Amino acid sequence: MKQIKISGTFLDEITYDIPSQNWGQAEWDRDFQAMKTFGIDTVILIRCGLRQWISYPSAILREKQRAFEPSLDLVEMFLKLSEKYEFEFYFGIYDSGAYWVSGDYEKEIDINRKVIDEAWHRYGKSPAFKGWYLCHEITRRKGSIIDMFASLGKHCKGVSGGLPVLISPAIEGIKAVSQYSSEIEAQTRISPEEHEKEWGEIFAGISGAVDIVAFQDGHVDFHELPEFLHINKTLAKKYGLRCWTNSETFDRDMPIKFLPINWEKLSLKLQASAEAKIDKAITFEFSHFLSPNSCYAQAHGLFKKYCQHYGIDHTSLSG
Repeated sequence: MKQIKISGTFLDEITYDIPSQNWGQAEWDRDFQAMKTFGIDTVILIRCGLRQWISYPSAILREKQRAFEPSLDLVEMFLKLSEKYEFEFYFGIYDSGAYWVSGDYEKEIDINRKVIDEAWHRYGKSPAFKGWYLCHEITRRKGSIIDMFASLGKHCKGVSGGLPVLISPAIEGIKAVSQYSSEIEAQTRISPEEHEKEWGEIFAGISGAVDIVAFQDGHVDFHELPEFLHINKTLAKKYGLRCWTNSETFDRDMPIKFLPINWEKLSLKLQASAEAKIDKAITFEFSHFLSPNSCYAQAHGLFKKYCQHYGIDHTSLSG
């Protein structure tokens, strides 16, 4: 059976629709050790801030967005842990939760340019700082999303000497429903042909500004996933992007949002990614849904099943 191992994960701070685990330095160090054993080599900060909640003491966001002072500089901590465990760290930019959502893309671009400059000045000397993540999750070509991605990607690369830029969009499939609803199926969905057309247009507009695309793999049905993965890989190759997959380790097939996924489902998705010759598998996300340290007991079992399948010795880890 062809499969691809998960070698990267998002770090879900600031949390949005799953609970914070309220970890400090010791707990995060323990989890980075588990990631290392698991085979992780890349960590991606999901976002440095959302609305007024921020992951580092940003003077820009406190002044411009009235952000709250964080009790811990998570970015500094994650970079130090990344250096310790030899991970590559990608910095996730800011999501206003307002400007781009309402169509004011210029305001979203303006505040993020300042955040990018500030972040690079504060943290760019860390040897673990290896790239950027544009955190705005989209499914289709809407509004001025191409201009926003192109502008922010170029700015990231400009200040950092060309470090790679990652995006992780979704597919507007049957499971693309609101987390605030108990529904598990959408009323409408995009066809493979529409997806290919729209993302061809998006890739053409962001090529040179964005280097890596990692589509979320949980929004389409399992039998549909291979076709979409092949489309994603073909389009990425055509426009010079690396094609990763964001293999979601939470379940979208139940009204409870969100719990760790069944191993059989995850295995099936990883097999499909391998068959599509995807370059790398990352996940949203290890610490909640895969970790032996997770607040979800189901994640402990998923971790063990994954390790057993791939022959990973995890006996040195507690939990």
